[in-house]
Amino acid sequence: MLIRIGYDIQFDIPAPVPMVALLHVHPSRDKDLIEPDTFRIEPQVDATEYIDCYGNRCTRFVAQPGTLRLHNSTLVQDSGLPDEVNIDAREIPVGEVPTDFLGYLLNSRYCEVDRFTNIAYELFGHVTPGWPRVQAICDWVHGKVTFSYAHARPTKSALDVYTERIGVCRDFQHLAITFCRAMNIPARYATGYLGDIGVPYGGPMDFSAWFEVYLENRWWTFDARHNTPRIGRVLMAVGRDASDVAITTSFGTAALRVFTVVTDEVTEAALDAAVLTEPAITEPAMESTANECGVS
Repeated sequence: MLIRIGYDIQFDIPAPVPMVALLHVHPSRDKDLIEPDTFRIEPQVDATEYIDCYGNRCTRFVAQPGTLRLHNSTLVQDSGLPDEVNIDAREIPVGEVPTDFLGYLLNSRYCEVDRFTNIAYELFGHVTPGWPRVQAICDWVHGKVTFSYAHARPTKSALDVYTERIGVCRDFQHLAITFCRAMNIPARYATGYLGDIGVPYGGPMDFSAWFEVYLENRWWTFDARHNTPRIGRVLMAVGRDASDVAITTSFGTAALRVFTVVTDEVTEAALDAAVLTEPAITEPAMESTANECGVS
């Protein structure tokens, strides 16, 4: 399967402002790129790429006053298979968790693990350890939390989600991650592209969030919002929570004015018949969309 992915993000910049962007496809998917994953900045400025401590490819630059445009369009080869499922995947005792992954058992900005220990054991302590326990966590979060863009806010933590029972996809994942960590299961936040492939059309595209857990000596994908295996995830970044993987971070004022994301399956016939262009510019996204996708 071929998937066309891309974005067009624009800001109003009143004064020079340093920025960091996590808009590249994750290095683990480099081998699947059919076209270059080129991060374009207009107007052009000097930019530096680096790999952060979580293995994500980042770009830093100083945006100049005026309109800043970040955009890209590329083609990715995907298996076309849904997320892998292994109901027999076992939990790894904490003493055997690789040192590099111990941080995914601890508190982080949006995941107050210490506040959830008793709650998690009351809800999930009786469930078979391993995959069944993680699935039970996803089932609970999916069933108890309502999705609503109108209730997005950048300060909402897992405890807020547990209390309010409403939020956007990042909130679903933060609560599930926190439950997992409280049960001594390493869990990390993931963000990337997830188009409406193999499911009914769900409206204008956005970047999506899901999470990964460490079971049976590898990372597995779970999604507390959709709670079903999906086709065509394209990973961009992983971290402890959304604070580690914001698509853009500005160290000063940068007002979002345009936000467009494209994730479309492309047939070989379509590639042969036409030259595909980058995503068209649309009207500015709502503030809640900015909160969902991780602009900070």
